[in-house]
Amino acid sequence: MSEFGRLVLAGAPIGQVGDASPRLRSALETADVIAAEDTRRLKRLVSDLGANVTGRVVSYYDANEITRAKELLDVLLDGKTVLVITDAGMPGVSDPGYRLTKLAVDAGVPVTALAGPSAVTTALAISGLPSDRFCFEGFPPRKSGDRARRLAGLATEERTMVFFEAPHRLQACLEAMAEAFGPDRQAAVCRELTKTYEEVRRGGLGQLADWAAGDIRGEITVVIAGYAPDQTEPEIEDLVAQVAQLEATGVTRKEAIVDVAKRAGIPKRDLYNAVHTAKS
Repeated sequence: MSEFGRLVLAGAPIGQVGDASPRLRSALETADVIAAEDTRRLKRLVSDLGANVTGRVVSYYDANEITRAKELLDVLLDGKTVLVITDAGMPGVSDPGYRLTKLAVDAGVPVTALAGPSAVTTALAISGLPSDRFCFEGFPPRKSGDRARRLAGLATEERTMVFFEAPHRLQACLEAMAEAFGPDRQAAVCRELTKTYEEVRRGGLGQLADWAAGDIRGEITVVIAGYAPDQTEPEIEDLVAQVAQLEATGVTRKEAIVDVAKRAGIPKRDLYNAVHTAKS
């Protein structure tokens, strides 16, 4: 049996092709097989780098990742070098790559990576938010209910959080984040990082949600400050009393809860449950 090959996870530029390293060009030229998330984008990158690719190019994206990973493992076991490259950033980080890496590691195949740009750390660095401790949460769930539950579970996460989001879902996502974390929780929306129209918007989640109502386009990374456990939080009993006071003036209970929760910076659902319990 021949010696095992090697799996190479190649970080691709997230915008400017000039961020590609000489090692990336060399690896593209010497790989036996290149597994690309988008073969058309790979062709454009190879052209921009002036690279001469001689290896076989195959598609490797979400829909065929499981099947293709098994095929690529056979190539690795046959002693060949397989390079995995996604549209941007590092394979495996909200992109195809993890499954093949796991198969290779379990089979004893050497795995290495070509360091490259990352939207996660780039956005974190320029956000102006604490970067000593952070967590990456990827794309929030698309369905509103699932998204609300996921975010509610992160309400007391003390580390700075980094998310990806599609531009057409950004406003709804920021509104859900404002609901879960409070409208004044500081955040940064980073759009088109390193590209010609790079833009960074900073402010409270409520403010950013209002901004996102416009025509937002491009690749989006959202960075959110972590929960500050030493911040003074209003007693829930006091908030319930404020709701009752508003109701006494003729404001509906729903409107009162929305108003008090917004001013207190807590999720409406928590205050609704407290009001309901008190009334019971």
